[in-house]
Amino acid sequence: MGLGQWSCEQRAPIKNETVSEFVPETGCLSIIVLGASGDLAKKKTFPALFHLYRQGFIQSHDVHIFGYARTKISDNDLRDRIRGYLTPCKGCEHTHEEDVTQFLQLIKYVAGAYDTEEGFRLLDKAISEYELSKNSTEGSSRRLFYLALPPSVYPPVCKMIKSYCMNKSDLGGWTRIVVEKPFGKDLASAEELSAQIGELFDEPQIYRIDHYLGKELVQNLMVLRFANRFFLPLWNRDNISNIQIVFREDFGTEGRGGYFDQYGIIRDIIQNHLLQVLCLVAMEKPVSLKPEHVRDEKVKVLQSVLPIEDSEVVLGQYEGYTDDPTVPDDSNTPTFATMVLRIHNERWEGVPFIIKAGKALNSRKAEIRVQFKDVPGDIYKCQKQGRNEFVIRLQPSEAMYMKLTVKQPGLEMKTAQSELDLSYGQRYQGTIIPEAYERLILDTIRGDQQHFVRRDELKAAWEIFTPLLHRIDRGEMKSLSYKPGSRGPEAADKLAEDVGYVQTHGYIWIPPTL
Repeated sequence: MGLGQWSCEQRAPIKNETVSEFVPETGCLSIIVLGASGDLAKKKTFPALFHLYRQGFIQSHDVHIFGYARTKISDNDLRDRIRGYLTPCKGCEHTHEEDVTQFLQLIKYVAGAYDTEEGFRLLDKAISEYELSKNSTEGSSRRLFYLALPPSVYPPVCKMIKSYCMNKSDLGGWTRIVVEKPFGKDLASAEELSAQIGELFDEPQIYRIDHYLGKELVQNLMVLRFANRFFLPLWNRDNISNIQIVFREDFGTEGRGGYFDQYGIIRDIIQNHLLQVLCLVAMEKPVSLKPEHVRDEKVKVLQSVLPIEDSEVVLGQYEGYTDDPTVPDDSNTPTFATMVLRIHNERWEGVPFIIKAGKALNSRKAEIRVQFKDVPGDIYKCQKQGRNEFVIRLQPSEAMYMKLTVKQPGLEMKTAQSELDLSYGQRYQGTIIPEAYERLILDTIRGDQQHFVRRDELKAAWEIFTPLLHRIDRGEMKSLSYKPGSRGPEAADKLAEDVGYVQTHGYIWIPPTL
């Protein structure tokens, strides 16, 4: 091997230490996708179900899938609409067509309105006929309703499910509902929606899905923090200067302008996805991995967040956003936001959490960047090269790396920035990294609510952002213009610098290639 070349080493097989307490259930399973003809169902829900089927997590002998929507189409029409979105599983390309055909045969379609009795009686009849064909004992079957629908129709749909489609009695079976974000637009609307659904279903039946909680690297956060000794003494205000949680997209609203303008980047990304990541970064160790213990600690973090200061918020809107005919010409809706959240507790007092999200920027990525404080007594005079950082790249090119100062090879005593790197594409070759929706739907089937948002957690999240959002809605805070393909408003970088972030110049992490 020549100088400067890299080689790939064959590593030993990875040993699995499973901590799940899941016990398989026996009653037949019906998965009902409401809004089956919509984009979310076609692009996310049905492909996730297909991959679970292909990997054996749901099997044809005990599961059937029902699509429900207003569109009057046949079973085969729905199957044809879905087919093109079912991509091959890694390593199974040679059996893909056969797998798709078998999977699509599990799908039956029922047409009906979302607020009338007739359609839901037909749906219940179809489900019951399937359960009867499997000789399922009444009350032992399982019914999972996935609401791939706008939140405005959640209350009438939940009322119809409760009235006409519930599992008939409790003999080990269950009825569960999965609801998608956005869960309201502010505290009042979220509480109203929660109250309407809460009147019909108990909290253990409700699964508020945030797909960021299903991402592989997000699910790794608790393992990293609480299963590795060397992180335990470092993860606090004594050693950490600041933490950034960043979401960047290199494209704009792309035809979704009218929808996006009702919400903006804070409601769409920060109040849910990035705040959930913050909870996992900042929470204390739970008593156990039981869902309620984990969610209790997340709620404590949210309740410790101080009110957001206007001086620590920068809003932006990319040039050309209002050219979309579905967006008002005078829209102040932010497509970019940087803000500082501060957690008032013993671990994090004084550590700024810099939250960034934006569209039409110069790169696409989502990451957590933990920046440590300067080394005291810098005998190597290398502080200006940059601080130590621990970075968790959530997407794309999933990785985690630790940025260090090291000696440059050679006779001179020179230092340089380098990294210790765990890139998933290189380390876990041949391992299928599941999509977030696959994992979360499987958790729902298994009854594991750890990665779903609890009602009091949702309320605490909205309490943080509602005052700020109302000031923006009233026009009291304006969005700065920025060019598409840029880093966003310059004021955002200035804000991060003002609260303590030190940018490293001359060092760029490059994902390793195989």
